[in-house]
Amino acid sequence: MPKETNRERRERQEKFQTFSRPKIKIARYSASGKMYIDYKDTESLRKMISANGKILSRKRTGVNAMEQRMLARAVKRARYMSLLPYVTTSA
Repeated sequence: MPKETNRERRERQEKFQTFSRPKIKIARYSASGKMYIDYKDTESLRKMISANGKILSRKRTGVNAMEQRMLARAVKRARYMSLLPYVTTSA
């Protein structure tokens, strides 16, 4: 049985082990020209919360500090008005 080379071993490892997840950049509000994040726009706000209902970090969403504060405020208002869930239901 021939001994496999380091390259073959590395290719096989990369194929099966994917522990490092890619960075997810969802939306850039400043690039789209929006200066205000509206709490009534639930479709775009759903992209900014995780599957469990947590607000995603700036690193994940790709927004700056001011936009992240507006995003957090909009998500909290939408939750209060019951447009967005606080947590997701698990069966």
